[in-house]
Amino acid sequence: MTPALAWLQLGGPAMLVLGLMSVALMTLGIIKAWEFSEQRLGSREFVDASLQAWSRGQGAQALAALQGSPSPLAAVLRDAVQVLQDAALSDSHARERIERRALEALAAARSHLRTLDLIGSLAPLVGLFGTVLGMIDAFQALQAAGDRVQPSILSGGIWQALLTTAVGLGIAIPTVALVSHFERRVEVFQQAMESALTRLLTTPRSRA
Repeated sequence: MTPALAWLQLGGPAMLVLGLMSVALMTLGIIKAWEFSEQRLGSREFVDASLQAWSRGQGAQALAALQGSPSPLAAVLRDAVQVLQDAALSDSHARERIERRALEALAAARSHLRTLDLIGSLAPLVGLFGTVLGMIDAFQALQAAGDRVQPSILSGGIWQALLTTAVGLGIAIPTVALVSHFERRVEVFQQAMESALTRLLTTPRSRA
C-alpha cells in the first residue's frame, strides 16, 4: 500500500475530502499564477504613453499604445478610448459602459479566489470533523476492550484521529497565504485601473 493510500485509510472519509481539497488548491493556484503571469497583471508601461496621446487629441495613437499588451488594464483602457470616441454616446452612457467594462475586468481578475478562500476556511473544519470521528472510534475501541484496556489502544486511536486536523491545517495555511497574495495583486490592479480611467475621463474628449 502506498503512503498516500495508507493516510487515506487512517484518516477515513475526512482525509479523502481533504485530499480533494489539496488537489483543488494546487490546480487553482497554478491556474491563477499562470493567468496573472500571462496577462502581465502588474504592467503599467503603456498607460502614460496612451494618456499623453489622448490628451493631445490623438485617439488613434492612444489606441496604438495599448495594442499588443495582454494586460486587462490595457484592454479596459482600449475599450474606454473607443467608447469616448463614439460621438453617438452621451457622456453619461459612455461612463456607464466604461464602468461596466472595468467591473467585468475586475471580476475576471478575482475569478477562483472565492473558491480558494472557501478551501482555506473549510479545510480546518473538515480536519476537525475527521478528528472527532476518529476520537469516537478510539473510545469505542477502548470500551470494547473492557478490562483488557491497553494505553496503546487509546494513544494509537488519538494520533490517527489528530492526523486529519494536522492535514486540514496544512492545507489551510498555504491557502490563506496564497489568497492574500492574489488579492493584493488584484487590489493593486484595481487601484491602477481606477487611476488610469480617472485620468482618461478628466481629459477633454479626443476628436481625432
